[in-house]
Amino acid sequence: MLQLAEHLEAWAGPSNGRQAVAETVFALARASAELAELVAEGPLAGELGQVVGASDDGDGQKALDLRANDLFLRHLHHAPVAAVASEEMPAPVALRGAAPVAVAMDPLDGSNNIEINGPLGTLFSLLPSERHDDPALPFTAAGDRQLAAGCVLYGPHTVLMLTLGAGVQIFTLDRRNREFRLTRAAVRMPEARREYAINASNARHWSLPVRAFVEECVAGSAGPRGTDYNMRWLGCVAADAYRVLLRGGIYLYPGDARPGYGRGRLRLAYEANPIAFLMDQAGGTATDGFVPILEIAPQTLHQRVPLIFGSRDKVARVVSLHLDGVPAAGQRPLFGARGLFRS
Repeated sequence: MLQLAEHLEAWAGPSNGRQAVAETVFALARASAELAELVAEGPLAGELGQVVGASDDGDGQKALDLRANDLFLRHLHHAPVAAVASEEMPAPVALRGAAPVAVAMDPLDGSNNIEINGPLGTLFSLLPSERHDDPALPFTAAGDRQLAAGCVLYGPHTVLMLTLGAGVQIFTLDRRNREFRLTRAAVRMPEARREYAINASNARHWSLPVRAFVEECVAGSAGPRGTDYNMRWLGCVAADAYRVLLRGGIYLYPGDARPGYGRGRLRLAYEANPIAFLMDQAGGTATDGFVPILEIAPQTLHQRVPLIFGSRDKVARVVSLHLDGVPAAGQRPLFGARGLFRS
C-alpha cells in the first residue's frame, strides 16, 4: 500500500509551494500518529478527561485538549509554517514568519467522548501565508483559499481523510511503524443514503426550515420523502464526517434559539472549512443554510457558523427550505403547531 510520504512526494513534484504543503501535511500526520498512541492508552496516560480550564461552550477545556495542542505545535515547529491558529489558543502563534503556509486546527474534536472511550478527531486547514507582518491575516481568508485540508478520526483504527485540492484520499495508520497507508483512493460520496445526523435534543430550539427537513425524514415512507430514514449522532464531527464521506447522507449542526447558539456551535476556520473542502472534493457540499461554507470569510478567528454537509441532494433540500422560507410548512399537519416537534 502506498505510504502517505510517497503520495505527498509524488503530488508535490518540483514545486516549492507544493513541497511546503506536503511537508506541513506530513508534520500533521506524524503528530496525529503520536496522538493516536496517547488516545489508545486511555486512563493509563492519566486523567485525560479532567477539566483544566474554561471553554466558550461551557464543557470545559480537558487535559487531553491541551496535550494535543502542545503535541501538534511541537511537530509544526519543524514544518514551513508561518503561523498556527488553534481552538485551544485565543490568538494565532507565529512560527516561521517568512514561511508560505498557515495552519488552522482543532487538535482534539469530541473531547466529551474521552471518558466514555468514544470517537475523537483532529481537523486542520492549510492556508497561504503571503504577508508576514500579521500572523492573524491568513485566517481571514474564505475557505475556497485552502491549500489542503484534513480530518483524522481516532477510533478502533486511525484514519486520515485528506484533500490536496484534487479529490479525497483516505489513509489508515499502521501502528507498528507510525505510518499512514493509502486505503481508499478518490473517494466519492454516495447520493442515496437514507441517513441524517442531528442532535435532536435541541429540536424545540430549531428554526422552522431545520424542523421541516427533520420532520420530513422522521415521517419516513408516509411523508414527502417517501422512504424511511435512520438517525445517527456520534458527538464528534470528525467521526460524522467520515461516516458521511463513506456512506452519504447529511449532517446538521444548525444555529438555534438557545443563548449563544444563533450561529451554531462549530467554528468556521478550523472545523467547518476543512470539512467543507473534503465534502466538496468528494462530490458533496456544505452550507450554513443559505450560502456555501467555502464562500464565507471569517470575521474573527473563533467565529461560529451553522454547518450542514453531506450529499448534494439532501443539502440542496435544506437550502431550499431556508431560501423559500418554508412557505407551505405551516399549512400541513406534519409541520404545524401539532407536528412531531413542538416549539
